[in-house]
Amino acid sequence: MPQQIRLKDHEKDARLVRNRVVVGAIAVVLLVCALIARLYYLQVIQYDYHSTLSENNRVHVQPIPPTRGLIFDRNGVVVADNRPSFSLVMTRERAGNPGSWPQVLDVIVEVLGLTPDDRALFEKRMKQGRRPFEPVPILFELTEEQIARIAVNQFRLPGVEVVAQLVRHYPQGAHFAHSVGYVGRINEKELKTLDTVNYSGTHHIGKTGIERFYEDDLHGQVGYEEVETNARGRVLRVLKRTDPKPGKDIVLSLDIKLQEAAEQALGGRRGAIVALDPRTGEVLAMVSQPSFDPNLFVTGISFKAYAELRDSIDRPLFNRVLRGLYPPGSTIKPAVAIAGLDSGVVTASTRVFDPGYYQLPNYDHKYRNWNRYGDGWVDLDVAIMRSNDTYFYDLAHKMGIDRLSTYMNRFGVGQKVALDMFEESPGLMPSREWKRATRRQAWFPGETLILGIGQGYMQTTPLQLAQATALIANKGVWNRPHLAKTIEGQAPVDENPMENIVLRDKSDWAKVTHGMEQVMHGARGTARKAAIGSPYRIAGKSGTAQVVAIKQGEKYDRNKLQERHRDHALFVAFAPAEAPKIVVSVMVENGESGSGVAAPVVRQVMDAWLLDENGRLKSESGPATVAEEPAP
Repeated sequence: MPQQIRLKDHEKDARLVRNRVVVGAIAVVLLVCALIARLYYLQVIQYDYHSTLSENNRVHVQPIPPTRGLIFDRNGVVVADNRPSFSLVMTRERAGNPGSWPQVLDVIVEVLGLTPDDRALFEKRMKQGRRPFEPVPILFELTEEQIARIAVNQFRLPGVEVVAQLVRHYPQGAHFAHSVGYVGRINEKELKTLDTVNYSGTHHIGKTGIERFYEDDLHGQVGYEEVETNARGRVLRVLKRTDPKPGKDIVLSLDIKLQEAAEQALGGRRGAIVALDPRTGEVLAMVSQPSFDPNLFVTGISFKAYAELRDSIDRPLFNRVLRGLYPPGSTIKPAVAIAGLDSGVVTASTRVFDPGYYQLPNYDHKYRNWNRYGDGWVDLDVAIMRSNDTYFYDLAHKMGIDRLSTYMNRFGVGQKVALDMFEESPGLMPSREWKRATRRQAWFPGETLILGIGQGYMQTTPLQLAQATALIANKGVWNRPHLAKTIEGQAPVDENPMENIVLRDKSDWAKVTHGMEQVMHGARGTARKAAIGSPYRIAGKSGTAQVVAIKQGEKYDRNKLQERHRDHALFVAFAPAEAPKIVVSVMVENGESGSGVAAPVVRQVMDAWLLDENGRLKSESGPATVAEEPAP
């Protein structure tokens, strides 16, 4: 059967073509409309946004770190300044492809011939938190040879630049390391608490001392500049600039000549010296020996150098003036005497018989006087002059721990006394409550006795001893010790002043002061040798702080003890006694004798402050007055 032949329907085909053309035309029109709408949206509606993005590729805002404030001593000698230094910085976003900056570090190490430790340190610095496009310093104090090598290999180091920066410098070296402190690189922990805006572009912050306490004043306010860059990030021109506000300059109360005299008087021994002006609370000298060079920490100390300082048995990094805790020994006796007089427990004429020891009623234990032969009948004046332990055992027993602790707190024992020294330790003035809370034990009567001579649980810093002595010199008026004399011409303000010590009988101050004068000028004074030839009268008190305990009945034998187990030597004094202008506190570690070792140090420091080149009292110290020598 023949197959049917289908005839082509031209009308249907034409209709199909027309429909496809219409659909295609509509699709084209829709696509054109969508394109026009998109162009309108991008170029009209989002014009500001995209123009800003474009500008950000071309214009960058760069922070301008402020110049750190300078620090001077009281005579205008520069203690901390800023010196120019060439540093190698790297901007991670401009170091080629994302994630390629480690390879750039490898090139830097190769070009400069550095060690793997340097490479690890560079990477650590690059990983620290920072703002986008902020250059990170990775190497400081470049030499001319290193700068030349970087310049020759610049094509291999995208995002790397050599820039000139101001770096902190301490021209006096170790002299003020423990008081002024030093700056160092900002670490991750500090970065979380800092004002990221004000510290943008700043890579150093005060770590210790004045540098840390007055960080907000010394740092200043950051500035900015808008710069135009090319595709490689090179700055073409500056479009706008806002200058930074430099940090405030600080003038310290410290005197470099007195500081050097105090260091010389200490003679290289381990110890601490602090000198105050009792009239103002200004710290005139603050020595902690051994010391260290703070310049080592500014741009990053090496692992080896830091390990030597950290592991040294002499602890040069330890601030003995503020953090060294020592039993005050007999240096606390004048304050205990004031407490006894004011509380009515004793009078100046009250006498105690000293057979060389003291015993509590119904107890066999003997609390020894340093003079094992005893001083016989002693009153307050003789007790201070001879540093009689038996008298103060009896006085402490009569007062009791509660009153004794309260009075010592008023003298600053067991609390921070400084105005601008954040590193200061509060020390310890024990009490019933303290022992119950820390030791879970009751307070024993014998513990009160040994507190009366500055032993036992009591712990003080050399600064606290100086302040307690200044209160006696000042007749109870509190002037908190401070290092800053002026900040941009303004004196620091004590926003939390301490309460003055007001006695029921003001003459009690003079009674205790007279006893302290007899220590230096009396015929039986324990430190009379240190006052020989002095053109002014000194009121002082020696002290010896035990390092290791001695069993009942045994004698102190220095030959049986290691050098570092021997007693510490302490001495506190003020002068001139009739109108005090300087208070000095000295602690010589393992010096053994307060009157024999520490007292001469005090005398040298006082002479350096009060006397002129001819050995006479300076004009500001008043007319020369010669101390009366006791009759033999």
